[in-house]
Amino acid sequence: MALYEEEIAAKIWRNGEIIPWEDAMIHVNSVGHASVAGIFEGIKAYWNEDDRQLYVFRLADHLKRFLASIKMVRYGFAYSAEEITQAILDLLKANEYRRDVYIRPYIFQKGMVRELLQAEPGKATEFIIDSWPFSSYKDPAHGLDVCVSSWTRIADNALPPRLKCFSNYHNGRLAAMEATVSGYDWPILLDGQGKVTEGPGACLAIVRDGEVITPSVTSSILESVTRATIGAIVQEVLEVPWVERVIDRTELYLADEIFFLGTGWEIMPVISVDRLTVGEGQVGPVTQAIHGAYRDIVRGVDKRHPDWRTPVW
Repeated sequence: MALYEEEIAAKIWRNGEIIPWEDAMIHVNSVGHASVAGIFEGIKAYWNEDDRQLYVFRLADHLKRFLASIKMVRYGFAYSAEEITQAILDLLKANEYRRDVYIRPYIFQKGMVRELLQAEPGKATEFIIDSWPFSSYKDPAHGLDVCVSSWTRIADNALPPRLKCFSNYHNGRLAAMEATVSGYDWPILLDGQGKVTEGPGACLAIVRDGEVITPSVTSSILESVTRATIGAIVQEVLEVPWVERVIDRTELYLADEIFFLGTGWEIMPVISVDRLTVGEGQVGPVTQAIHGAYRDIVRGVDKRHPDWRTPVW
């Protein structure tokens, strides 16, 4: 019970009100909307002990992507980015957070579901903002052993990866389950042409011949806010070339370093692919430098890009 209590907040935001977490209920027949047609966003806020300040990282960019996803599914939605920003800040204050936090705004259509293919453009939606104490999913000091999945990454003309909806994530779940039963920590998915895309819930980059290389945004990947952040860090802080291009599967086997990157994952190194060692088989120097620079920027230790950090207190 103690672990469960630590993972939830006292309050949650629902349709314009901050209410007790345990009161945020829906009917069981509404679950289909949340799990099939729901749109969401994943945002992190970081605590800076020296500043005694909680910073929401790249909030405006996350909300821009959130609203773009809502547009693609034609939902009725009346809130502006400014209103959502205020709602998130109000919720964080109401929960009195003074530690790292994960924030999840999400919407789903109101009412009960009996037809999964039901699609009504402009139909009213429920809008929820949830939050909970959160650290990175994995310890970045220990790299992952990964595989190339037999599952193909979803495509733009099927389930567009730039659409951040709950149903898209089942593609990655299948790949993750396959990796787990095969004895790997995590998978990498290829697209329909056999080119590298990303892992479940995280984008991917490789280091090869002095360059940090990542698939382009047209390579069946999410238009990741973290990926854009790392691109800026690599060029501005580390002064290392940042290249966006198609990546072949075999480049994974020849890379000097590989790492996943994402809001939840942050920077997570890969030390082997399909039982082939990456580089020296340990976390590489470029990955370490990127992780350190990212950590300092999100917390406001590095004062560059102040527009990326929205203070709560």
